[in-house]
Amino acid sequence: MAFIVLLIILVVIVLALVGLYNRLVSLRVRSQNAWSDIDVQLKRRADLVPNLVNTVKGYAAHERETLDAVTQARTRAVAAQSAGPAERAAAESQLTNALRGLTVAVEAYPQLQASGGFRDLQQQLATIEDAIQNARRYYNAVVRDFNTAVSTFPSNLFASSMGYKELEFFQAEEGERAVPKVSF
Repeated sequence: MAFIVLLIILVVIVLALVGLYNRLVSLRVRSQNAWSDIDVQLKRRADLVPNLVNTVKGYAAHERETLDAVTQARTRAVAAQSAGPAERAAAESQLTNALRGLTVAVEAYPQLQASGGFRDLQQQLATIEDAIQNARRYYNAVVRDFNTAVSTFPSNLFASSMGYKELEFFQAEEGERAVPKVSF
C-alpha cells in the first residue's frame, strides 16, 4: 500500500514538472513569436521611410537636415535588427523621433499635405505605428508572463536548472516620449 502511495506521489511530481516545463516552453515560444511580430512591423516601417522621405524631398528640398536625420535613423534601425530588445528599442526610438520631426516639418508645406501620395504614405505610416505599439504591448505582456513564471516558486527552481532567464522588455527611450523640436 505504501508503495502505491509513493508511486502516486512520484507520478504527481513528474506530471507537475512536465506541466511547468511545458508552460515555460510555451511562454518562451510566445515571446519569440511576439518579438517576430515587432520585427515585422519595424521592417515595414523601415521600408516605408525611404518613400516618405523621397516624397517630402520633392516639396521641401531645403529641409535637408530633417530628411538626413530620418535617413540616418532608419539606417541605424535597420542595422540594429539583429540586436536584443534594449539596443533595438534605442535605435527604433531614434527613428520614431526623427519621423516626428519630419511630421512637424511637413506642417510648413500645405501643398505637400494636400498631395495624395503623401497622404497615403502618412496613413500607412500611422497604421504601421499603431501596429508597432500593439506588437510592443503584446510582447511585453508575454515577457511579463514568462518572467513571472521564471521567477516564482516552484517553477523558478526548475527554470534555473534548465537555463531559463528573464527576458528584456521592449521599452521606449526617454527621447521617444518627448515632443520633437523643429526650427526653420
